[in-house]
Amino acid sequence: MAKCQQCGKGPQYGNNRPWSKKTTRRRWDVNVQKVNVIEGNKVVSKRMCASCIRTLSKA
Repeated sequence: MAKCQQCGKGPQYGNNRPWSKKTTRRRWDVNVQKVNVIEGNKVVSKRMCASCIRTLSKA
């Protein structure tokens, strides 16, 4: 399941709109990656989106 454990960001839904205007449903998944994060004194494995990983590297 593509859901960030840090911010809760999940997939977004919308429509495919080809040249023929035939509408079909589609979804955009979040760029979720498995990362080891230090929380307190422990190393915890989390699934985080790329924007949260970038934010952590700045802190």
